[in-house]
Amino acid sequence: MFDRKYLVISLFYAVVGLLLGIYMAEARNHSLMVVHAHMMLLGFVVSFIYAVIYKNWLPRAFGPLALAQFSLHQVSTLVLISGLFLLYKQMAPEPVLGRILGVSSLGVLISLLLMIVLVLKEKSVRAAEYALT
Repeated sequence: MFDRKYLVISLFYAVVGLLLGIYMAEARNHSLMVVHAHMMLLGFVVSFIYAVIYKNWLPRAFGPLALAQFSLHQVSTLVLISGLFLLYKQMAPEPVLGRILGVSSLGVLISLLLMIVLVLKEKSVRAAEYALT
């Protein structure tokens, strides 16, 4: 379930990130490079890696912990990228965005820590199943 969601979202981020890169190249204005980099890395690459992890190592992860991990990564990544866009387009000052960027960064970190918990939990479940057979 989450593998497909992560895959579709990662591809969406890839398209938007590449379009932003093409726009910057055409405009010869790379002021949004940080936004582009975060979109490609957190949005595309990390989401794609999470899709692979869910597909190959967490096929049974459907519970509240998996939902929290997925939701937290998506919301935090979107808020972080949006905040960076507003910052680098100078649409909002850093003092206003600083806390938002900090909290969203922590959200991305916590979602990674939740992924580690899910992987370790799945490993122990598989070990217990193996011991029963």
